[in-house]
Amino acid sequence: MEPTRLFDFIHYQKEHFPQAKAIGGRKASGEWVYYSTDEVIEKANKVSRGLIALGIQPGDKIALVVYKNRPEWTIMDIGLQQIGAINVPVYPTISPVEYEYIFNDAGVKLCFAGEGDLYDKVASAKPNVSTLENIYTLDRQEGRPYWEDIFTEEGQEEVEQRKAAIQPEEMATIIYTSGTTGNPKGVMLSHNNIVSNVKAVKAYLPINTGEIALSFLPLCHIFERTASYSFVYNGINVVFTGTDNLGGETGDLQAIKPHFFTTVPRLLEKVYEKIYNKGLDLTGLKKTLFFWALGLTDTYDYDKQFSGLTGMQWGIADKLIFSKWREALGGRVKGILTGAAPCPVKIMRVFSAAGIPIREAYGLTETSPGLTFNRYEADGAYMGTVGMPFPDVEIRIDTSGDYREGEGEIMAKGPNIMMGYYNKPDETAKVIEEVDGERWFRTGDVGTWVTSAKGNKFVKITDRKKELLKTSGGKYVAPAPIESLCKEDFLIEQMMVVGDKRKFVSALIVPSPEALENYCENNGIKWTNLQDAVSNSKVIAHYQQIIDSMNPRFSKIEQIKKFTLLPTTWDATKEDGSTAELTPTMKLKRRVILEKFAKEIETMYNV
Repeated sequence: MEPTRLFDFIHYQKEHFPQAKAIGGRKASGEWVYYSTDEVIEKANKVSRGLIALGIQPGDKIALVVYKNRPEWTIMDIGLQQIGAINVPVYPTISPVEYEYIFNDAGVKLCFAGEGDLYDKVASAKPNVSTLENIYTLDRQEGRPYWEDIFTEEGQEEVEQRKAAIQPEEMATIIYTSGTTGNPKGVMLSHNNIVSNVKAVKAYLPINTGEIALSFLPLCHIFERTASYSFVYNGINVVFTGTDNLGGETGDLQAIKPHFFTTVPRLLEKVYEKIYNKGLDLTGLKKTLFFWALGLTDTYDYDKQFSGLTGMQWGIADKLIFSKWREALGGRVKGILTGAAPCPVKIMRVFSAAGIPIREAYGLTETSPGLTFNRYEADGAYMGTVGMPFPDVEIRIDTSGDYREGEGEIMAKGPNIMMGYYNKPDETAKVIEEVDGERWFRTGDVGTWVTSAKGNKFVKITDRKKELLKTSGGKYVAPAPIESLCKEDFLIEQMMVVGDKRKFVSALIVPSPEALENYCENNGIKWTNLQDAVSNSKVIAHYQQIIDSMNPRFSKIEQIKKFTLLPTTWDATKEDGSTAELTPTMKLKRRVILEKFAKEIETMYNV
């Protein structure tokens, strides 16, 4: 049986390589719980039978929301899909008002919520959502419906009948994009959309059946969800957790010792900052060796071989320094795949040089998500690009427009392109166009082709089409590459380039508090708080040195003439209820930032 629907993957695993610990996770009590392949199928069937008993019909929408990944999420996903219900996964950090919008737009009938305040948040939205019949918890909470309460042993015959009737082209999920402006749009993905992506990467995962993948990126995001099905398809054991549970001697990286995981660049940047700061705290020969080894990584590139004296140096660095970095990640990592946001080349270079292979992939929710990815085999990756197209995806660069030579909007065609935006045919028509009778998706990203020494073609993203700045002198500036390069310095946590309709380019800089405090302590600058630090003339002068070192790598019009250090952090959620500066996938909400810091921006241009 070759899978054609998402729920087929667990049955494929049962048929070819059943696992004793197919999926697992840590309970709130700290206890690790695992489910075998058979147990996952059994529980998913109980979910299916229970939902049928509740009157759920094919096409009904069911929402899932959790703070951290857990086995119950995947079991629910399989259970509701195999009776034709539609999964509407929701980010936990959004406001009740946003829950209202999404639930009303999708017509959500039931919601299953994880621990914490999620039940209360959804309950507060429920009075304004006429379709929402009930909310269930995934953890027992007194007086509240529990997900296992719906389980029943009756009705498996109807479950099998519904499963048999579901076609690969039918909708499997509606995923609401986080959106940098306006209300989110519901992306409709079919079984075939996601299945095609899962099958396309089967031969490229650098791990084997029975090995372990750690899953901590939100399953409500298509990147992690597709990855999780890839693991199931390959018989890889999936251990679910959250980003807050990863680090430290007792963290899940040490407890699980994974062979593979997906991530976003920011987590890798934070790991690098900790490694660097630990190096600063060393003394004597240990400190000298640390920074000598770190300096070696500047010469590293994918597939580069070192021999002779240089090879001996790398061997020493690996034994004394790099091996400890690998141990910090559990000691068994064969590969890390990063996506959702641009990954600084420096981060990929440092980790890969240390024997922790990092590869970058690219895609969107609308493309299920993968369009391109860097492989792990020889000549399969090119530093600074997002890789080669998926085997069944075609990429073209539309150069019609005001772009630099060789650049243009990235367009894609393939079985992974979404069905469309739910309830928004006009919005769908803006991004999907017919070219010679074929559906092409406009990504909104600007890119170009890069050819390797061996002739392989890789996609390099140069900017977001909608984020291109145009100075008052009529020159276009792509902010993303500038921001990405500057963030390679560990003192810069976030940065946004400004300059649309302005006479020069400037920047808002969010310092990394921990790294800046460390810098101050090591340079005789009294540390009290971030507010005082960003006003300190010595601190400002050091950031000016950072910018001065970066500027020569850009054209004159792209160089940052002024900047402002902000005594704040940019987050994907705000406890005070204010608008967040980042989307849940850590992308800049540029409009929000422009509005919030309008005064600081005007000051840079009025002085």
